[in-house]
Amino acid sequence: MSLFDDYQQSELSLANRIVMAPMTRARTDQPGNIPNAMMADYYRQRASAGLIVTEATQISPQGQGYSFTPGIHSDAQIAGWRHVTDAVHSEGGKIFLQLWHVGRMSHPIFHEDGLPVAPSALSPEASVWIADENGGSMRPCPIPRALETDEIPRIVDDYRQAALNAVEAGFDGVEIHAANGYLIDQFLRSTSNHRDDQYGGSRENRMRFLVAIMAAISEAIGASRTGIRLAPFITARGMNCPDIIPTILEVASHANHLGLAYLHLAEADWDDAPQVDDDFRHQLRARFNNAIIVAGKYDQPKAESLIARELVDLVAFGRPFIANPDYVARLQHGWPLAEFNPQTLFGGNEAGYVDYPNYSISPNYRTK
Repeated sequence: MSLFDDYQQSELSLANRIVMAPMTRARTDQPGNIPNAMMADYYRQRASAGLIVTEATQISPQGQGYSFTPGIHSDAQIAGWRHVTDAVHSEGGKIFLQLWHVGRMSHPIFHEDGLPVAPSALSPEASVWIADENGGSMRPCPIPRALETDEIPRIVDDYRQAALNAVEAGFDGVEIHAANGYLIDQFLRSTSNHRDDQYGGSRENRMRFLVAIMAAISEAIGASRTGIRLAPFITARGMNCPDIIPTILEVASHANHLGLAYLHLAEADWDDAPQVDDDFRHQLRARFNNAIIVAGKYDQPKAESLIARELVDLVAFGRPFIANPDYVARLQHGWPLAEFNPQTLFGGNEAGYVDYPNYSISPNYRTK
C-alpha cells in the first residue's frame, strides 16, 4: 500500500491516503469571523488531498482564542463555509470541519466577562495571537475562570449544534479537536484539571466531557461522519500529565464503541521530540478498528512504512501544503517542494495564502 492508494471505509471514501492537516491561517472577514471567497480558493487549490481537515473553528463566541479564526455558530459563518465546501467538492475533494473550543488558551479581549474558561483556574503559561495595528502579536493568556458544573452540558450542546451547522454548510463530516492543550485536552489531563466534581479526579471523570461530546455529535450527524484529534505526547501548555497515555487509549476504546470514522493523532513534531514507539501503535490499533491518521513532520518514506505495516491508514501533512497547493502531485512525481513564507502564516491577504503556484515541468514557467 502507498500514500496514493484510495481508502474506503463506510462513508469515508477517499481518493488517496494523504490528509491536509488543520492549520490556523486567520484570514476571515470581520466583523463576525466569517469564512470568505479567499478561503474558498485556498481550500479548492488543495482539494487533491484525499481528505482536508479545516483550520480549527470555534463552536461558540466563548470558544475563540485567536484573532480572525472562523466560527460555525452564526448564519453568516455557515453561509461562508458553504462557499468553501462547494469549492472543494467542485474539484472532487472531501472536507471535514475541525470543531474547537480553546478553553484557557485565550485572551480577555474575546470575553465579555473578561476571562476565558477552563476546567480549573490554572494558567497555561502560554500566549495567543492577537491582531493589532502593527499586524498582530503574541499575548499571554491570563488565569482562566473555572467552569461551573452546570455550564459544562451547555458546552456539550454547543458542540452538537456546531456539528449540525457544519453539515448544513456542506461538510462531509467533523473532527473534534481534543488535542494541543485546548479545552477538551484540558479536561483530559490531571495537570490542567483539578476539579472535584464528576468531571475531575479519576480517569473516567476526566474523560466524561469528551465522551459526552463524542456521543452527542455521533447521535446528531452520525458516527461515520465524526472524527477526533488527540495529542498523547505534547507536554507544553501545562499538558505534561503522567496519566495521559492510558487516558488516550481509554478514549480510543470509547470512540471505537461509538463507531467514529477516524482517530487523528497530533504527534510530537518539535526538535528532539520523543519518538512514538510501536508498542503504543499496536495498543491503539487493538482498541480502535476504523481509520487511524497520524501527523507530525512525516516524510514520504516514513509515512508509507507505517501504512505498509498497517499501523496507520492515513497520514496528515500540514506546512508542506502551505506553499505547495499541488502537494499530492509533487510527492507522486518527485517534484521539488517550495518553501513557505513564515511572515504570512497568520492574518493578511492573498500573499502567502493563495498565490503559491503549482509546479510546472517547464523550468522557465510557473502557473497557479
